[in-house]
Amino acid sequence: MHPDVAKLVEAGRIPQPVGERLSEISPGSFCTHKNWGAGKVKSWDLSRAKVVIDFEKQSDQEMGLQFAIQKTEPLDAEHFSARKLENIEELRDLVKNDPAELVKRTLTSHGGSMMLDQLDRELSGSVVPEEDYKKWWDKAKKAMRESHVFSVPSKRTDPLVLREESSSPAEMLIADFTGTRDPKAKVKALENIRKNLSVFKDDHTPLIKLIEDINSFCTKGRKLHLSLVLEFLVARDEIIDQFESIDLADSDLRLADVLTTEEERLVENLKGRSAATQRSIFQGFPDAFGDAWAEKLLAVFDAVGSRGVTEIAKYLQENGADEQFEDHLRKAIANRSLGPDALIWICREREKAAAVVFSFETGNSILNLLDRDHVADGPSKSARLRTLLMNDKTLIADLLTEAEEAEARQFGRKLYNSPVFTDLDRKSLMARVIKACPATQDLVTGEFEKKIEGVISSHESIEKRKKDLETIIKVKIPENTKEIAVARSYGDLRENFEFKAAKQMQAVLMRRKSQLEKELVHVQATDFSNAETSEVNIGTVVHLEDDGGKAVSYTILGAWDSIPEENIVSYLSDIGMTLVGAKEGDRLEVRDMDTEKNRFLTIKSIEAYR
Repeated sequence: MHPDVAKLVEAGRIPQPVGERLSEISPGSFCTHKNWGAGKVKSWDLSRAKVVIDFEKQSDQEMGLQFAIQKTEPLDAEHFSARKLENIEELRDLVKNDPAELVKRTLTSHGGSMMLDQLDRELSGSVVPEEDYKKWWDKAKKAMRESHVFSVPSKRTDPLVLREESSSPAEMLIADFTGTRDPKAKVKALENIRKNLSVFKDDHTPLIKLIEDINSFCTKGRKLHLSLVLEFLVARDEIIDQFESIDLADSDLRLADVLTTEEERLVENLKGRSAATQRSIFQGFPDAFGDAWAEKLLAVFDAVGSRGVTEIAKYLQENGADEQFEDHLRKAIANRSLGPDALIWICREREKAAAVVFSFETGNSILNLLDRDHVADGPSKSARLRTLLMNDKTLIADLLTEAEEAEARQFGRKLYNSPVFTDLDRKSLMARVIKACPATQDLVTGEFEKKIEGVISSHESIEKRKKDLETIIKVKIPENTKEIAVARSYGDLRENFEFKAAKQMQAVLMRRKSQLEKELVHVQATDFSNAETSEVNIGTVVHLEDDGGKAVSYTILGAWDSIPEENIVSYLSDIGMTLVGAKEGDRLEVRDMDTEKNRFLTIKSIEAYR
């Protein structure tokens, strides 16, 4: 008890319990207030029953003693909040040099456990500069995981916990895995175990129990949790490979067993895996599929994400399947069947691993994919590919290096008429085409500084687009607005799948609405009458023969009038752009609509569609 207060108690002026509580707010002591935070008692005047406290959020606050007793709580001088007031520089030094120790001190003062929002409030802005907090927190999480003293949550809804210091590093690592039900947290825990296997060198027992748990989960969960099972099996096999004394029983599930029995579901469960995990899974294909392993890998090559594309390409080329891989890529490029991840890989590896397949046809595949994606419903799948085409300043020049003039002109025309690019981007790309092949200059002569004019299409197609726009505005957008409102009511937008899906659809609908509005403003209607037949034009039927005398005819109509099964094509299609402007007797390389392969055709005659 403070000496001055003790005198008052001895004199009978205040009860002893009041004296003890009053002593807790004596000068130099610490306390906390609900609104003002932690504080240090600066001075008091017992005769006036007044106390002055320097709070974290309110300095030189004068309070009545009775009020102070009621509204403050005592705070130990070693409490983290008190240390912030007394020695903030020491704590800021820990920010830079020992972030894990800073978090440890914070948790110790709060019972060894804190929610992350609570930790943020304690540190951000006061100890750690607010603008640096996110970067610092990433550094702190890494340090905490490496120390094995903390149980670091994978979700903000779970607490950050300081473990008992009596636990061994091995026990802490295993506890991270067994102590959570969150799949992401379990995967992270296994990753940490794999990185720190040295702590188990003297005692393998915890690992044996861990592997038993993994085996049990994988056997029971392969149908419902295939993605997690793949992660667990890869981690288990890596652990076993490091310890000769640990082995699998004949009855334990193998990775090869899962690959063969769950083949149809592999693609959807391979996406999003780390490069290391994907690599390990792909290495299991020979055991699973025998001589057909390369064929099976090629079947999923372009559907497992950018990391998967890279890992499969590397594995095929390093394990004797390079020719099979190259043949697959050539056919896929010719058939325009490659997706954005594969095309990006080819472009980035054009001077190295993909040099043998990189060609002018790669450029045509890129433009075709961008155009298809542009008109398709749903989220864009080719945004990264478009970005690559724009940002890689030498890509177009490399694509056209060995192209014939006719091929370069075909590429330039397709790019120039593509609806994918803004006028400014189109100008930039066409400048690269012209620089690589000056003969293409006439494609833009007199028009290069103008905006791209609208497309041409039939009255019927235009009316259909107008109805599509009306449906989007009057039906689909209002329905989507209701879905967003309902999903928002479910709460916690960070973990709300329904809300995210509804917002994604909103973006799709608004993008489609904007696209249709823009197209309909600039479109020119036509009935295809009076078409000029001295050369192939919009509104003509062109009759051709291949070198073997086999005849084929194409009708060239508007941008939105294609009926592929009847050989009616848009003038903006590959075939349309190849044929428009050609004359009777011209021999052209045309892509067959059925086989998707190029063949040489000679124009025999041209007639008007109407």
